[in-house]
Amino acid sequence: MTYAEAIQYLESACPFGIKPGLMRIHELLERTGNPQKQYKTVHVTGTNGKGSVTAMIAAGIAAAGKKTGRYTSPHLETYTERMAIDGENISEAEFAAVTETIKEAAEAMKEDGFESPTEFELLTAMAFLYFAEKQVEYAVIEVGLGGLLDSTNVIIPVVSVITNVAMDHMAYCGNTIEEIARHKAGIIKAGVPVVTAATGAALAEIKKVSAEKHAPLHVFGADINCPERKNVVRDGMRLQYVHVRTGKKANDVYFPLLGEHQAKNCCLAAAALQCIGRFDAAVTAEVIRKGIASVCWPGRFQILTTDGKTVVIDGAHNAAGAAAFAETYDEVFGNRRRLFVFAVLADKEYGNMINLLFREGDRIICVPAPSPRTADPKETAALIGTRAETAPSPEAALEKALDIMTPDDVCCVVGSLYMQEPVRRFLRERCGCAGI
Repeated sequence: MTYAEAIQYLESACPFGIKPGLMRIHELLERTGNPQKQYKTVHVTGTNGKGSVTAMIAAGIAAAGKKTGRYTSPHLETYTERMAIDGENISEAEFAAVTETIKEAAEAMKEDGFESPTEFELLTAMAFLYFAEKQVEYAVIEVGLGGLLDSTNVIIPVVSVITNVAMDHMAYCGNTIEEIARHKAGIIKAGVPVVTAATGAALAEIKKVSAEKHAPLHVFGADINCPERKNVVRDGMRLQYVHVRTGKKANDVYFPLLGEHQAKNCCLAAAALQCIGRFDAAVTAEVIRKGIASVCWPGRFQILTTDGKTVVIDGAHNAAGAAAFAETYDEVFGNRRRLFVFAVLADKEYGNMINLLFREGDRIICVPAPSPRTADPKETAALIGTRAETAPSPEAALEKALDIMTPDDVCCVVGSLYMQEPVRRFLRERCGCAGI
């Protein structure tokens, strides 16, 4: 099987899309020897920030000299981004080989009368098998959707992380914060420490499940050190942890991402790593600092320059992400005029996103996200009003934005992560954009 054949197979799997449930993944893993049991794992869920936190934790463990897998979704440009070991993506040849193995198991399942696995279930099984074949010591696993019924929820981790809980994926996780929190809390396992930044009613649900399962709970702002941002520059920020009870300040740590939300994510990742350090002496405070400083996680308020013009790419794909983007933009760029390239999926609350993202004086070009789930750009433009227009693709919109903007303006590519592949390719190939 070639890499192209592997992608074709995966994208043709289970054309009915998302199908929550654990029966198929359990059967698939059973037929491949339950590879997920061959190494220690960390499980990460949340409405926003789970990918960033996964990347930070993986970088921290790898900095301790431990061979570390990382499984995330979705990818920005290529499927190989989803599975990495010590920061290096799986090769196309290895991806094809592990796809072929999992395909054989999936086809045998169907022959035996089992329901066909979904694409995400196949990818999850592939990641678990790849990490086992490469003999990793740890794997940091990001939940795909929710937690309770997500196909990653077959592991017994050494620590569980729930970043935050906000209104998203209501079709699968419920229509209230409490219902969504219960899905996120589904990753909590008996006796396994939990780290979270959830608040309010969501935190109450997480506390209830943690108590039921005797899982030690560490809450941001109550048990987890808070960040004090001492210096913010275009390529990152310098943080100082402040102990929540004593007010004592730790040494500075450089962190190559931007935004108050990422500072909080950094503290969550550090707390999870400290939990690991309690039984693994290699994960020291200095190692955690080194790992966090080395993290690379593109597409999250990533600032690029082409022909002297500034472009920001950010995967703010829901209301909470939109609020974080708006706050970070004001901190980094102030009142500089903005041109937006905006796409969103139809199942998102994009009315709220529009209210949080756009301000008077903005110019917005609405485009379809490269996904069957895209919202109609004419509908999003109509909601925004006279400031908005449409374009047939993210590339066409970006080309227009770069043509009409001045060096004092900022072009903001915001919304669905599905936009990032064509936008990044356009900037790299047609604009010679550095740093992408």
